Amino acid sequence: MVTVPASPSGPPSRVEFDEASGTVLLRTADTAYILRVDREEGTVRHIHWGAPLPLADAVSLPVWADHADSFAGRWDGVEEFPVEGGARFGVPAMEVRFADGSSPVEARVEDVVLRGGDHVVVSLRERTRPLAWRLHYRVPAGGGVLERWTEFVHTGTADDGDVLLVRYASAHWPLPQRPGWRLSSVHGGWSAECRLERTGLPVGETVLSSRRGHTGHAANPWVALDAGDSGEEQGEVWVIALAASGSWRITAQRTAAGRASVVAGEGHEGAELRLEPGDRHRTPTSLALHTAHGFGEASRAVHRHLRAHVLPHPEELRPVLYNSWEATSFEVTEDNQRALARRAAALGAELFVVDDGWFGGRDDDRSGLGDWTPHPGRFPRGLRPLADEVHRLGMAFGVWVEPEMVNADSDLYRLHPDWVLHLPDRTATELRHQLVLDFSRQEITEWALGWLEQMIAENEVDFIKWDFNRSFTEAGAREGGPDAKRVHIQHARGVYRVLDRLRSDFPHLRIESCAGGGGRVDPGILGRTDQVWPSDNTDAVDRLTIHHGFGQLYPAGVMSAWVTDSPNPLTGRTVPLRFRFHGAMAGVLGIGADLTRWTDTELAEAAELIAVYKDIRPVVQHGEQFRLLAPGQGPLTAVQYLGEEGARVVVLIWRPSTAFGPAQPPLRLRGLQEQARYRDEDTGGEWSGATLTGFGLPLPDLPPGDCASALVRLRRVEGTEA
Repeated sequence: MVTVPASPSGPPSRVEFDEASGTVLLRTADTAYILRVDREEGTVRHIHWGAPLPLADAVSLPVWADHADSFAGRWDGVEEFPVEGGARFGVPAMEVRFADGSSPVEARVEDVVLRGGDHVVVSLRERTRPLAWRLHYRVPAGGGVLERWTEFVHTGTADDGDVLLVRYASAHWPLPQRPGWRLSSVHGGWSAECRLERTGLPVGETVLSSRRGHTGHAANPWVALDAGDSGEEQGEVWVIALAASGSWRITAQRTAAGRASVVAGEGHEGAELRLEPGDRHRTPTSLALHTAHGFGEASRAVHRHLRAHVLPHPEELRPVLYNSWEATSFEVTEDNQRALARRAAALGAELFVVDDGWFGGRDDDRSGLGDWTPHPGRFPRGLRPLADEVHRLGMAFGVWVEPEMVNADSDLYRLHPDWVLHLPDRTATELRHQLVLDFSRQEITEWALGWLEQMIAENEVDFIKWDFNRSFTEAGAREGGPDAKRVHIQHARGVYRVLDRLRSDFPHLRIESCAGGGGRVDPGILGRTDQVWPSDNTDAVDRLTIHHGFGQLYPAGVMSAWVTDSPNPLTGRTVPLRFRFHGAMAGVLGIGADLTRWTDTELAEAAELIAVYKDIRPVVQHGEQFRLLAPGQGPLTAVQYLGEEGARVVVLIWRPSTAFGPAQPPLRLRGLQEQARYRDEDTGGEWSGATLTGFGLPLPDLPPGDCASALVRLRRVEGTEA
């Protein structure tokens, strides 16, 4: 038995390999993932994903096989990375087209290489054709998440021609046998993102995807599966996600024989990639985990992974921001921004962001995009005087940008009409009166870097809100070719290049991802930004549902949430200020209202609530989240946050509408130490952890009427069990 030894002072190996049987065991804190490499068959077969098992047992476990008949695929649902070829009839993770037009692939195993104690690479190649692929598995330290990605290499010469990747998944994740399966995912649209749905997984193929060139509002690149009997804190749950910010596709497959699996990869049908001799393509990473402790622990495990291994600055607390969009829209001027900045600073805001309208001829949404110099009529002295005033007031200075977009009515488009994503003989579809610049082209990303770096340096910009307000249409590489739709993949990679350079050149810069709300939210963009804007819908009641779905995968510390005016500009709903604040305090608090219209009473209440948020911010942004009561399942919605080492607890409670019925029982909290005692920091009431988890937290009094809310702060009493 061959394993990777740990260093004497280092952690134990998280990957083990028994060479004789070809068995590989990947071990997380509470999960085992086992595969078997068969050199004779040329296959990598799945053995187990679930409860921990020792390698000594894993080597003798059988490979599941379907009953033999001439209509069955021998390895369907069993292979780690199924290809298109042979008796395989399931969803392929890899499908290619060689230069002669043929597609079937015959694999052979070349090698299994262990890289340190956390990474294994299984190398395969086509038996006679010029293609190799490497399956990467990694077990990051300190959590339950597995990472997988795939590398494709054209191994031939010019005489072999090109290889076209038709499907090029990051991973295929086989699941164990269960009597049935339930699929959890989020769906919606613009201003209605992240609507959580749980439904039985039918026999066949269930596809979630984006063909839009960005992550999209309609779905998000993750799924969770369970046997239909799991709850928030109990039962087995498997989560699979994809770190892809362009077009993507996740296919959950269930066979009549009882197998289930998930294929996760970038691209969609027709978005093919051409490999010339010597070319390589590395897929984005697919993240996955298993837990025996329900959907809540699955979410917390992903949150921990994103903080530990993905987010650029997870240790930081995100500032309270003020954004001027809803106050001034396109009527932004230096004078009205100065006035808003003074009011925002007085409330306790720490970051002031100038939104759309500050540049070019941007008098409305029909013109100016692409001309990124200060509007001569609105900022005749440029942005620097405003930036200096914001800094003098003690706030960081931020600017809204939309680098990937252009209006036809702009100097940039008149100079470079060929830069947009549209084919010369097709009619260019305008959405929001704008077109998309082709960020798959280096000359365009270099142009974007040029003006962004100049703007940031000249104005001492601390923060940018990077927006993206329309999907792709007529999108193809202008030079054509069999992989002209590769822009659906490579555009996002161009965005990554720009963001990576900005972060390298300006280490102080912090970035928010926005795409008309939640149109670009995924683990890939989170590796390059500090927070995301989950929806343009700021209605505090609607946001409860949006936040609930968002938090299934993403932590509160990246979720930007604003307090805006009432009635809400989008829905017209009238909501009390305290309810609006309590909703936004569930994530990264921001203010997006017209402060010049707020009364002195409202301003005083807002300042008080901002001070409270700053007190609870470490718990909300960095703590563990427990969903106590989901939106729509009763009169109340409630979320609990548990701070580091469990010393502080924050509970937010909302009642969107009044309804006649029995009184709500006490809220049973989670994650507390039974023997410790916890004191309410506002009322002085005190209970044991056993009481708060077993009996529950007595509900605070809520004001009468619709849209009532409350915040409870608990602190563990010193001297009790820690």
